[in-house]
Amino acid sequence: MAILRFQALKETLNRKPVKIEETDRRSELFGRNVFNETVMRQFLTKEAYQSVRDASLKGTKISRGVADHISTGMKEWAISKGVTHYTHWFQPLTGATAEKHDAFFETIGDGLAIEKFGGTQLVQQEPDASSFPHGGIRNTFEARGYTAWDPTSPAFIYGTTLCIPTVYVSYTGEALDYKTPLLRALQAVDSASTAVCKYFDKNVTKVIATLGWEQEYFLIDSALYASRPDLQLSGRTLLGHSPAKGQQLDDHYFGSIPSRALAYMRDLEIECMLLGIPVKTRHNEVAPNQFELAPIFEEANLAVDHNSLLMDLMDKIGERHNFKVLFHEKPFAGINGSGKHNNWSLSTDTGTNLLSPGSTPMKNLQFLAFFVNTIKAVHDHEELLRATIASASNDHRLGANEAPPAIISAFIGSQLTDVLNELEKVTDGKLSPQEKTDLKLNVVGKIPEILLDNTDRNRTSSFAFTGNKFEFRAVGSTANCANAMTVLNTIVAKQLKDFKKSVDALIKDKGMKKDDAIFNILRDYIKKSKKIRFEGDGYADAWQVEAEKRGLSNHKTTPQALKAKVSKQTIDLYKEMKVMNKREVEARHEIELEDYSMRIQIEGRILGDIARNHVIPTCIRYQNVLIENVRGLKEIFEENFKKHSKEQIGIIEAISGHIEHINADVSKMIEARKAANKIEDAEKRAFAYCDNVKPFFEEIRYHCDKLELLVDDEIWPLTKYRELLFTR
Repeated sequence: MAILRFQALKETLNRKPVKIEETDRRSELFGRNVFNETVMRQFLTKEAYQSVRDASLKGTKISRGVADHISTGMKEWAISKGVTHYTHWFQPLTGATAEKHDAFFETIGDGLAIEKFGGTQLVQQEPDASSFPHGGIRNTFEARGYTAWDPTSPAFIYGTTLCIPTVYVSYTGEALDYKTPLLRALQAVDSASTAVCKYFDKNVTKVIATLGWEQEYFLIDSALYASRPDLQLSGRTLLGHSPAKGQQLDDHYFGSIPSRALAYMRDLEIECMLLGIPVKTRHNEVAPNQFELAPIFEEANLAVDHNSLLMDLMDKIGERHNFKVLFHEKPFAGINGSGKHNNWSLSTDTGTNLLSPGSTPMKNLQFLAFFVNTIKAVHDHEELLRATIASASNDHRLGANEAPPAIISAFIGSQLTDVLNELEKVTDGKLSPQEKTDLKLNVVGKIPEILLDNTDRNRTSSFAFTGNKFEFRAVGSTANCANAMTVLNTIVAKQLKDFKKSVDALIKDKGMKKDDAIFNILRDYIKKSKKIRFEGDGYADAWQVEAEKRGLSNHKTTPQALKAKVSKQTIDLYKEMKVMNKREVEARHEIELEDYSMRIQIEGRILGDIARNHVIPTCIRYQNVLIENVRGLKEIFEENFKKHSKEQIGIIEAISGHIEHINADVSKMIEARKAANKIEDAEKRAFAYCDNVKPFFEEIRYHCDKLELLVDDEIWPLTKYRELLFTR
């Protein structure tokens, strides 16, 4: 292993940046390989084009006859660009994208062949789906699952393959993917938001949820990556002593981008442009060799597809640059991990951002309605929001220096807090003309001025208002954004639905004017959701105590957090909003529990292997060198040898002590793992891995890392942190 380590270092040091040539402007490249509106106008009939538009904007169905026209146009466009195959591109519950390629090529007899791609192939396919996670929805021997075209997300070309974004459902119709529940949630929030918008603007007919993700990641040379079995198999380093210099000097964040990394970024951005992914921002992140990529906001479903596609692209392009991209939330102990902040907002088809204040009291009342309802939704479903970002890998990140704690709270800034406090004082019942004037002019009317000088961001808040959007900061870097977006849009849709019902009741039953009714309900929501708002330091011990007093959850591990996914409140919520049925909810819960257990199991196996087969033999070999040295000293100094070999003997004893601890803990960990494996219930097994297996990881790591400091660097088998993080 030591030989592999030094070979990897030598190989890495000889790397040169890959030369990237950009001959066209980014604006000219953008969307070149996407079946977008411009292409559709060129390759589709007017009827076919309008059908796709109506399906995307209004949710209308496309007839099979029209689908044939669309598929023909799509095929001709793809072939003109050198495409030979097509695939239904979908997002099963594995956390990765999936695709099965079929050729356009088809024989017609007499030694002849044609390129064929009909409406049936476009609209639906039946992949062999037996090996995808299903959470009990299907038996393993029942392989049938269906992919169905999602016309709201445009087809694209990658390499020589036409990729058609699709949903993925079982034979019985249950969703087996991330996209299907997301589309249902987006429809629910559109319907509920549009109904509320009618209070303020009768012209609004559609509300679009928007998303801007921020993808953080590490770049590690492929040779160094290959020298670390823990990185290869688990995505993170299970061992490794902190380097003398880490991120404490804050000299990496926003610094000059290393030349190899910059070449990689440029190559990636060109591919993103061709595929219509509107990436705009790139920079160094806080940790060494850590970076961030962020796009312009898009409609949420498309943004989710683009992020999933991006992660696949990043891996493939990394190979061209001899890089391995690490998406794990915490690949290195002691330095910042990686998140994927989800910036979310709602926009109308009239061009208004509903979370952006306006120039008039009426527009600000609309802003307050959506702003307060969002906070109320977070308050009522904070445990579900916590559950949606729970994973074995994100557990390492939450609560660390760069991520919010496991407690869900909303940060809105001191000035908006003052606004809500003023609204909370609104008198019950009807407002007097003077009260209404004072309220609108002195409180509501001043919101734009307040936000011009808004409070600084709070990076310890999991859900922060940042001017015209909410930033869900707790989402992990490996996550599919659909998970968080499905929950967020569902709970906001439910809240807006309840809000409208309450306002209408006051108008109808008590004869209140619309504005009075809105103010009264908002005042009530502000009071009821007050405990979710927190403006202080989320890392402080005092917040842990305060949050408990407020009755907020603090689920620090995934098995704890996931309970909320199958609570009666959650199942009723999804059923009412027609996002998922009980079977789909329970299936996802089981899949996530299984995923957690398997990941801890894999890490435990890797750690035991490295500790016993790499670390301990290396340490014994070094110990033998020291023993020979002591023997030599004894021959020279005879009875005085102890005086001259005191330090060597101390190291020998220390090595023996650490080896003893490692071997004992590995044995105990294996027994705990065997016991966990015997448990049939998925939830109990996940808790057993969390409570009984995982605690050994840190104990074993502690002693291995101590040995790293004692053993000769020349024979240490694992590539060290200083090499992984600072080798350019």
